[in-house]
Amino acid sequence: MPLFPKPVLVGAAWLSTSLAEPALAACREVSHLGEEYIACSFDPASSDIRLYNKDQAGVPFKTFKALSLELRHRDEYLVFAMNGGMYHEDLSPVGLHIEEGAEQTPLNTNPGWGNFHMLPNGVFYVADGKAGVMAAEAYSAAGMTPRFATQSGPMLVIDGALHPRFLPKSDSQKTRNGVGVTSSGEVVFAVSKRPVRFHDFATLFRDELGCPNALFLDGTISSLYAPEIERHDRLFPLGPIIAVVARFAQ
Repeated sequence: MPLFPKPVLVGAAWLSTSLAEPALAACREVSHLGEEYIACSFDPASSDIRLYNKDQAGVPFKTFKALSLELRHRDEYLVFAMNGGMYHEDLSPVGLHIEEGAEQTPLNTNPGWGNFHMLPNGVFYVADGKAGVMAAEAYSAAGMTPRFATQSGPMLVIDGALHPRFLPKSDSQKTRNGVGVTSSGEVVFAVSKRPVRFHDFATLFRDELGCPNALFLDGTISSLYAPEIERHDRLFPLGPIIAVVARFAQ
């Protein structure tokens, strides 16, 4: 059930807040190689794209609803949200996590197993009204200080090339979500409706969504909050969350 712009359920009471012109995500369905996806696009110059993990008490949000309720105390609301990177059992980020310019978890370049360590992995960042996706090594070398950032892996598309380990006929298929940035600087989030291969998910970003650089966020737990299409996933506890936030009309 969508939380906004309709009244919001807080505990047992409905609280109604007026939105003069509620901000909306530009979400659409996209078909690619016989599979269906949801893609939502934002201009980082006019959309407030943020990263969250824990509330003010230091407790992981776990759900989109918990985050939306805290935002209400600041006269803000969720326009869109998606799980925003891989995390440990305690829901803390596996890799780089920056909120409001403060680095909460450092860049992780350690060797290991699993998708995160399928090198190159990468970073999605937001800084000064712009956003980008970069391989982790390139990000480290650039010496950047973004407002928000999250690290995940593997990279899906690197300067127009697919990750070298993706196989067109792989039998590994999972629900997947990721983020890319177009040549014009637009941020595009996408999630598959059914399990798909890494290769097919990467070509979605490159060939259909026009993203020369794109980053895998996670699989299986892929979760989306997009009230305009009545999508509010709540199946899994979440670690990092990418959110697009707007203010209530005053």
